[in-house]
Amino acid sequence: MEKTRHTLKIGLLGGSFNPAHQGHVAVTQNALRHFGLDRVWWLVSPGNPLKHAAPTPLHYRIKAAQELIRDPRVSVTDIEARIGTRFTADTLKALVKLYPNVQFIWLMGADNLIQFDQWKDWRWIMENVPLGILARPGSRLAPTIAKAARIYAEARVPARATRLLGTRPAPSWCYVNMPLNHLSSTQLRHDT
Repeated sequence: MEKTRHTLKIGLLGGSFNPAHQGHVAVTQNALRHFGLDRVWWLVSPGNPLKHAAPTPLHYRIKAAQELIRDPRVSVTDIEARIGTRFTADTLKALVKLYPNVQFIWLMGADNLIQFDQWKDWRWIMENVPLGILARPGSRLAPTIAKAARIYAEARVPARATRLLGTRPAPSWCYVNMPLNHLSSTQLRHDT
């Protein structure tokens, strides 16, 4: 990791990337622009604990993701496999410990916000890492109906102040409306 004069703001986009697609690219580009991030790391998961089917082998998914995203500010990683974590909270706890001088921002689609309260240690995540939430098809109401959004309503950063997300202590979260990309990995797997 390079040395800089300011605290690096790194967005973390986790998922199976099974396969990676233009929707992931759109979320990443919008996160870089709206949240003022220096970098984004794609955390290609060895397996999603909330999904029952095994994904394509990790090295294939990483290679395909690297071929898709060509922005030098984006790194495709297998960090969860290397540090031995499967749950987002465990990954974040390890990363915060490994990189104490980095401000991590957890990135996710608003569709994940709806079921975020089912994630392991979701309250720890909210209270320790800012969340950048990006619109996804069928989830524009997520910031108003999701349990986590209601409980942490006071921690919401207004959309007009998106660049402040990484400068505020957690809990803090921001919802960004963006042009919707209807692609999903599930749909792509079924279409092939």
